[in-house]
Amino acid sequence: MDKKKLLLLLGALVIAVGTALAARSLFAGAAAPRAEAVAPAPKGPKVLVAQRALPVGTIITADAISFQAWPKEMIQDAYFIDGEADTAKLVGTVVRFPITAGQPVTQGALVAPGDRGFLAAALGPGMRAVTIPVSAKTGVAGFVFPGDHVDLVLTQTVGGGEGSPLNASETILRNLRVLATDQSTETETADGKTVVRAFRTVTLEVTPRIAEKVSVAQTIGTLSLSLRSIADNQAELDRAVASGALKVPAGASKEEEEKFLKQAMNRPLDGASSFVTGGDVSRFQRRTVPVSREAAAAARAAAYAPRMSGQPASAIAVPTGPMVRVTRGKEPVAVPVGRN
Repeated sequence: MDKKKLLLLLGALVIAVGTALAARSLFAGAAAPRAEAVAPAPKGPKVLVAQRALPVGTIITADAISFQAWPKEMIQDAYFIDGEADTAKLVGTVVRFPITAGQPVTQGALVAPGDRGFLAAALGPGMRAVTIPVSAKTGVAGFVFPGDHVDLVLTQTVGGGEGSPLNASETILRNLRVLATDQSTETETADGKTVVRAFRTVTLEVTPRIAEKVSVAQTIGTLSLSLRSIADNQAELDRAVASGALKVPAGASKEEEEKFLKQAMNRPLDGASSFVTGGDVSRFQRRTVPVSREAAAAARAAAYAPRMSGQPASAIAVPTGPMVRVTRGKEPVAVPVGRN
């Protein structure tokens, strides 16, 4: 083989080996780092901002607000500054103006308990406040606090004829939000624990029609509170959505959908009521409304009338003894016991 051809062959072999090693190093090595633009953190004090959208009437809780760094040149006197404001004193206040998520909370946007206009700010749009008297017996022994939800139970005694009256109790309204107990809109604490105390009145958030119902119910019988579990509202909301009774507006954003569901979950319920009578508790109590003697005589006359068709009502002698219903042909008739 020619010496020149041999050198060219060796050179090509070296180039091929070098190319293979370079390609192996390229594919086996780590990917080249990417340059990412990092927004500079704002330099300045921390201000209090809303963690979520806070509509008018929202009661501030600890998870609704937090401190966040804010540009120093954008700080205003109305902001709550970290180190100067005590967030513990803001818990329980009510939002007077709507606050969007991430927006600084201003001092004028919150109303503290005891301030003028607090109760009006705590009411939702179109809602009313009504007050009912309670006792330790009818008020869950004081274990009801502002912000809780309760059902309203009406207990009454229905009179009638000569028999014993009918004792009945029914849940007439459900999911009413407690706004205040006595004249206090805040919960009293001592040594970090909630103080349970007796109160004589409870103020509830209701619709205008429910306010009328509550006023009438107070004249009928005794009203009692039944404390609701927090999980009950979510369970009833899920059932309403599943059944189609509650429909989320089409095209609503996630924030709008959450706001709609939250308002629906806190809405008072005025639907079919459940009830219990004395007969459901004791066999010696009545299950139905007692009937007067006149009403019983009228019922007997109506049952006995088919046998006396064609005669004037004055000529019908209504039996007063026990009767049985006998079917003769196609029409049932009432026949006094002991008569042919």
